[in-house]
Amino acid sequence: MQALSRFLAAKPEEWPSLAPRVTDEIGADALRRIVHATIARTGEFVTVTDSPDGLIVSGAKGQVRAWAQAAPDGEITALRIEGARYRPPRHRRRLPAPVTWAAYLILVTLWNVLTVWTASDRIAWLGNMATLAAIYVIVEGCGAPAQQPRPLRRTVEAGAVAALASVWRLPGLPAGHGALRLAVGIALLAGAVWLVAAARLHRWRAPVSRPLLFPLEGTWYVVQGGGRVLNHHAHVPEQRGALDLVGLGRHGTRVRPGRDLTAYAAYGRPVRSPCDGRVISAADTVQDQKPGEIRYQPPYGNHVFIDTGREIVKLAHLRPGSVTVAKGDMVGAGQLLGEVGNTGNTTEPHLHIHAERDGVGLGLEFTGLSGRLHRGRKIRA
Repeated sequence: MQALSRFLAAKPEEWPSLAPRVTDEIGADALRRIVHATIARTGEFVTVTDSPDGLIVSGAKGQVRAWAQAAPDGEITALRIEGARYRPPRHRRRLPAPVTWAAYLILVTLWNVLTVWTASDRIAWLGNMATLAAIYVIVEGCGAPAQQPRPLRRTVEAGAVAALASVWRLPGLPAGHGALRLAVGIALLAGAVWLVAAARLHRWRAPVSRPLLFPLEGTWYVVQGGGRVLNHHAHVPEQRGALDLVGLGRHGTRVRPGRDLTAYAAYGRPVRSPCDGRVISAADTVQDQKPGEIRYQPPYGNHVFIDTGREIVKLAHLRPGSVTVAKGDMVGAGQLLGEVGNTGNTTEPHLHIHAERDGVGLGLEFTGLSGRLHRGRKIRA
């Protein structure tokens, strides 16, 4: 924080000497453009403060978020400044999003189970069951069940059993005339099945040139992957075929008892090179995020990018201090690159991997793994 304050308060001609490694990496002209753009957004520099969202550079006109690392002598060794003004959130969420969604999901499930049990005739029962089935298709197909806490999963599963148990009422119900309700239920079910199937079966037209070696060992779960509905990377051109992989423990859950990083089954697991090639970028000094929080950092965090000569393969969010290669190194498929961490734009330990060619994301294929790679798939490697 102090080193960044001194850097931003210095004269432009002093910037390269205060950040020589950054200058060597991006060039003096690029560094000047970045700092001048920052001053244009913030106005005359005032101060750098720490916040839950990261370092905040404040000036007369506004604020921007920043991330910096410094040597003991005050030299800036790494720097990233956000290219937009920062607006502090008015209210910070006290309730984690997964808990909020769990409450919504349980309420919706219980309501629909209740409608099945209170149906006045057989047609209404069938319509309500079709609607409930549509909800379960979406939950199972889009919700990544293994990512959810076990109590939530068991509650939702119990709801399905309770709904099916209502079938004993059918012999005593009249036939009914609620054709519209039945048609709506069937339409919702058909739409849900089509939506999930299309996203799971989606294949990008541009795949990798040759199958990659799966970079992880053990049991892993795809939390992001597939078509647009199942993969939040899809709207980013170079990442559209990306996968996010979390580790699963002995009992099929991603988190062991405990609240620190080591409680996550993925954390510290070895990551191996999926291909032969030359390392074109590597980082090892970004610190881990706290689970559930995202401070401003370089989006990939600690990473290794490999140029195969045909495409660039990127592996991200590695543990600090674990990366074994450096820019310019030649690596072979299966070579140890580092360990899974929680650095960069991430809320829990996982491995991000994608391949791109000319800025366009490619569909990933791995030797020994058949079928589509989509959210909700379990991989044993």
